[in-house]
Amino acid sequence: MEKKDLKPAGVFRYFDEICQVPRPSKHEEQIIAYLQEFGKKHGLETHTDECGNVLMRKPATPGMENKMTVALQSHMDMVCDKRKEVEHDFMKDPIETEIKGDWLWAKGTTLGADNGIGVATELAILTDDTIQHGPLECLFTRDEETGLTGAFALQPGFLNADILLNLDSEDEGQIFIGCAGGVDTVGEWTYTEIPVPADYYTARVEVKGLLGGHSGGDIHLQRACANKILCRYLTKIAKQTDLLLCEIDGGNLRNAIAATAHAVIAVPAADKHLLSTTLNIFAAEVKAEYAVSDPGLEMLLHTEEPRTTAIDRETTTRLLQTIYALPHGVMAMSQDVEGLVETSTNLASVKMQPDHKLVICTSQRSSTNSCKEDIATMVETVMLMGGAKVAHSDGYPGWKPNPNSAILKTARESYVRLFGKEPLVLAIHAGLECGLFSDKYPGLDMISFGPTLRDVHTPNERMEIPTVELFWKHLLDILVNVPEKK
Repeated sequence: MEKKDLKPAGVFRYFDEICQVPRPSKHEEQIIAYLQEFGKKHGLETHTDECGNVLMRKPATPGMENKMTVALQSHMDMVCDKRKEVEHDFMKDPIETEIKGDWLWAKGTTLGADNGIGVATELAILTDDTIQHGPLECLFTRDEETGLTGAFALQPGFLNADILLNLDSEDEGQIFIGCAGGVDTVGEWTYTEIPVPADYYTARVEVKGLLGGHSGGDIHLQRACANKILCRYLTKIAKQTDLLLCEIDGGNLRNAIAATAHAVIAVPAADKHLLSTTLNIFAAEVKAEYAVSDPGLEMLLHTEEPRTTAIDRETTTRLLQTIYALPHGVMAMSQDVEGLVETSTNLASVKMQPDHKLVICTSQRSSTNSCKEDIATMVETVMLMGGAKVAHSDGYPGWKPNPNSAILKTARESYVRLFGKEPLVLAIHAGLECGLFSDKYPGLDMISFGPTLRDVHTPNERMEIPTVELFWKHLLDILVNVPEKK
């Protein structure tokens, strides 16, 4: 299969165009300019709000003016991650794609199909006058991945739609009607530097090879958290000798399970071999623990150039105890929807920052608001006991399922008519912008669906090519059969 043969051709053409436009979260200026120019070029009514959300309107095709107004919605930003050996500047370099079997991948980076394929689908519909639809709005929101900034800033009255189709789901054949709300909890320590004795041995320990993944969509898969694994090893060493922590870094994104972590440590030279003997035993144990869910786990130990300073001992102890005690993973399953994670928490990252700061970032999710508050308070309590200064993000609301939704009925009937089988109707543990849309537009009737993506937010992100055409056919049939205005 070659790129020129991909179908639907219009969707893949615009997806390829989007891949040429840098669009990291919080740096969407270039993709905003691209969308504005697109609207101007195609004579579409185009609006940009103060935040940078872009809205394009297309009139109904003749004879369909009495249909309810539909908003198609995608977010314009992408998660930017790459393999360590890959040289790529997400602020200026295009995403290079390649086909492997039925899957479209990027070359060593995130693909950005989350949610570039939604954006491309909207653009393909806006430029194809053979497609039948009622009054149409296409909304492109900014910074969904790192704060839902565009959805938070969306003002009542910007949209005129009765129905919203969110194109940001990741499993073809599934229709989502609800999502979890979330909040971030961040702990911060201030440390002092102490000298490393001249007779101490310095080493670098790494945790790598983990699958990582989305902290909502993949948290139930019991994958390893690199921050937890690293802390377990460091704690074992600290129990046996004088451990000085010179450097620590683990994970990257608040909504991704930490796939890598490392620390630079110093111990008395006489205990040099303790590091390797302990590592050999511990690495074998954790590889056995995660043999099924995370089989690529590796732990490496290297001699490092001697460091002259380290984090003070008291802060090191408090930090390691906090990481060890912090909950991570699924906390509760839904009692209403079989197989749905209700509540979870993700120990996302551990970072050293300027001015002698150490910062742990975590994120909590739940489809029940009281449970979201409960797990966030639990995480806060652990951090406070560890001596951290703690702050919470503003958080975002969940999206309450409506099984009696009119557009859900249309979408289900369409799927059965097209493909001869029932779609799965689900709620999702990941956060969607729909929760905020329902907050600002209480009467908006919504569903979310999309083609099949895997390992989003990681360099293993890929899109199943045949499912894009299935998703496209389903979307076009929904547009034709949207209910009429009452």
